[in-house]
This record gives sequence, C-alpha cells and structure tokens, in this order.
Amino acid sequence: MKILFIGSRLFDDVSYYCKQNNIETILTESNPEAPNLQDANKYYIVPRGMEEPKKIAIKEKVDGIIPLIGIDPPLLSVAELKEDLKKENIPVLISNPKTVEICADKIKTKKFFQENNIPTPKAQTITKKSNLNNIKFPVVLKQGFGQGGKDIKICKNQKDIEKYFQEFQEALCEEYITGSEISIEVSSWNKKYYPIAPIYKGETNLEGTHPISRMRYGPVNIKGLNNERIIKQAKEIAEKLDAEGTIDIDLIYSPEHDQIYAIEVNTRVSGTRYLSTATTGINPLINLIKMITGEFTIENLEKTHKNYQSLEIPIQNYNGPKPTEPLKDFINKNYVVHGPENYQRLTIRGETIEECFQTAEKLTKKDYRK
Repeated sequence: MKILFIGSRLFDDVSYYCKQNNIETILTESNPEAPNLQDANKYYIVPRGMEEPKKIAIKEKVDGIIPLIGIDPPLLSVAELKEDLKKENIPVLISNPKTVEICADKIKTKKFFQENNIPTPKAQTITKKSNLNNIKFPVVLKQGFGQGGKDIKICKNQKDIEKYFQEFQEALCEEYITGSEISIEVSSWNKKYYPIAPIYKGETNLEGTHPISRMRYGPVNIKGLNNERIIKQAKEIAEKLDAEGTIDIDLIYSPEHDQIYAIEVNTRVSGTRYLSTATTGINPLINLIKMITGEFTIENLEKTHKNYQSLEIPIQNYNGPKPTEPLKDFINKNYVVHGPENYQRLTIRGETIEECFQTAEKLTKKDYRK
C-alpha cells in the first residue's frame, strides 16, 4: 500500500500509524524547510499547485492521495485534482469541486443552508449604501472568503458597520445568536457518513473571541441538548453536500430557541481533530487512510467507538513531562501536545472530565477551572 500526502506540516499526525501498518508514504511539499519531511519514505519538493503532485502520483503508482492542508485557498485545486485522477483510479480524499466551492464561500454556504431548509441565522448582503435603519443589533459581518475569524466583526451599532465599510464594499450581515459554539467532524466515503463527536468550543460573545483561544472539551454536555440531535443534523448536512473525506461543521446551539443553527462547513483538516480523537478513539485523519486501504466502514467505526471525556487548553509553550510515544496518539488515557511554538495546546483524555482537569493541573501546575 502506497499513499501520497500533500503537505508535510501535519504529517506527524499520521506517520506513526503508517509505520505501524507498513504503509509506504510519499510527501509533496513546496517549502524545503517544512517539518516532517524525513518521516516519509520519500518526499518531493514541488512548485505550488497540483500539477506536480498529479505527475508524481501517476509515476509512483500510489493507491490514493490525502491532502494534509489546513487552509482554504488550495482546496479547490485539490478537488479538481480528484476529478483529473478518476480516470487513473487514484482516489483523492476530498469533496468534489462543487462542494468545496460552496463551503469555501460563506455566502454560498449560507445559500446552501437556506435552500436545504437547514436552520441557520438569518442573513442578508449589505453594502455601504444599504439602508441600515431596520437592522436589529448586534449583527455579524462577514466576507465570503476567509478563515480563522479573519474579516469577521460583531457590530453593536451603526457606527461599527460604518467602520467595517471603511475597508470593504459589501458584507454578509448575519443575525447574532447567543449560545454555545459546537464543532463536529464527519468522515465520509462512498455515500457513507460518520459524525465523530460533538465538541464544545465555548459561548458566543460580543468581543468575538476565537474558539482557539478558549478551553474546549468533548463531548458536548449542555443541559437540554441531546447530542444525537447534533449528530443527526451533521449527517444531514454532509449527505446534502455529497461530502467526501473529512469535513468540519460549525454550529451554534441557542437555548433560548432550543435550536441548532448551522454556521459554516470546512472541507479540510479540522482544528478540533485531537478532541475528536481523544473523545472517541477515532482519528479523522487515520479514517482517510482507512478509506484508501478499504478498512473504512460504519460497522468498524461503531465497534471501535469509545466514550471518553476530553479537555483542550491553550498553553503557549509546553514544558511538562513528555507524552507517551507515539507523541500524537492517545495511549492509556494519555495526552497530546500540538500546535506551533507560542500557540501550543494540550489535549487530554480521561474517563471523567474531573480526571482531565486533574491531569491538566499536574501537567501545568495551574487550576484551569477557576
């Protein structure tokens, strides 16, 4: 079995599994200084774009391609590569171009939700010249493209909107929902869909604090909300999108309206993947490998699905005891350290959330519950 991975930065998330299972690995990477290159059996430094990975995949006769890309701009090119390689019978583990295009554009995503009767915050497109008298504040302004909270602003009054339009000509103006932010990853292959675990990312706030700066946990534990509702809604979205590979769905639960609102969908590697893995024992990136090896089935996932508690905290830089090898796998309810220098996070698995906090206190000498 031979797999080509596009992008090396996240390769250490899966390299240990490939070695354990005698899977030959090839990396393509545009940055010769990128990490993890030496962990693969072979690597190629290539220009940006998908032309060279396509040639290498055919030349090396790989069994499949997995994009380890955490940003949006290259994804449409990868989806087009998927279509190009169908005639070579080389699967590329990403959604089709239409789905990627919908999810990459927040305005198209909103239209998809509305057309498919999926609950989503009310929204309209506004410009500098729009009549703002009927807008009920606060509202959320967004651009069609961007990730990580870029170009998103919570506006509390008309002056906030005017300030936003000093930089932009138009925006998606969305109703502000007070509630709990939730993510759930869905693994999808051959029209089979498996939502892994609902992950809690904190409460919405008028300051617009990004979830990556907060403490997060899994699975969701919100009074009055049955997690099966989240799983059912995530599966419906994945099915209607005709998703493949891995997708990450962002939701907000409003206790006031007892409603789960769909916000965004990402057709790429998720920032909550460590929490998904810690909570269930199911690694969404390893699921991609299993899709290529033929081991991905709903029955297998249901058999291996565990029920742990997980906790993730931002720690800047970690200086505690070294995790058990392999460093990116949860062994004996262990913990994982991940993220770039100065922005590291600690993800912990336990039988109970109290056990997770106890581990966090031991590793960081700090009580994060205060």
